[in-house]
Amino acid sequence: MRRRSSADQGVARVLVIGGTSEIALATVRRMAQLRPVAATLLGRDGPGLERAAGELRAAGVGPVEVAIVDAAEPDTHESVLREAFAAAREGFDVALLAVGRLGAQAGLDAEHAEALEVMRTTFLGAGSLLICALRELRAQGRGTLVVLSSVAGELPRASNAVYCAAKAGLDSLAQALGDSVASTGVRVLVVRPGFVRTRMTTGLPALPLAVGPDAVARAIARALTDGRGGTIWVPGVLRYLLLVLRHLPRTLRRRLAL
Repeated sequence: MRRRSSADQGVARVLVIGGTSEIALATVRRMAQLRPVAATLLGRDGPGLERAAGELRAAGVGPVEVAIVDAAEPDTHESVLREAFAAAREGFDVALLAVGRLGAQAGLDAEHAEALEVMRTTFLGAGSLLICALRELRAQGRGTLVVLSSVAGELPRASNAVYCAAKAGLDSLAQALGDSVASTGVRVLVVRPGFVRTRMTTGLPALPLAVGPDAVARAIARALTDGRGGTIWVPGVLRYLLLVLRHLPRTLRRRLAL
């Protein structure tokens, strides 16, 4: 007899890696408006995870579990992800990777230690967690990995060079590994938002077409409902704007306020 999945039972089981992310939490709440959701939150900030879990429970999500993982400790990622999947018993329908650090905004003149931390967290740490989560989904034979990338990875800027490069690396890794699991019952959804108004961007001048976390959450929930993999942009017009910008001469792009 085939083991019943959470989809059969009507409960969406969601693993959030980066469990205090405003975008990720907004996505879980949006999903919970469509069907019952059980969530597991992974992150390094224990008190922050507990607060986030309480907010989700108040929004009707449940049960909600929390566990500690630190992007800066890649040697622990494999065991933590394995334990999280084992504890879920029925596995996860969705794993949402929302790990990254914004910083080193001075570009070439940024503090070297800060630039290294941005790269370690946003590419090395997030990339390690991506690989471990995707292996677990492949082992269970189903599920969607949602990777929060950024338009920054598609449009490198001198003022944000380190973060742009780290996001580009994560985006490329997600795309390529998504292709590698295409025939396994697992799909990868790469999300490329533009400027999102969150705690991480507080104090930064908002770029054109800025959105809030709920706009990104709505786009992710729609893609999950439609069964889509591949790439989505938020807002959608960014896909076409970037297509134009990428074909402009670099000398001209340097003059634009991007």
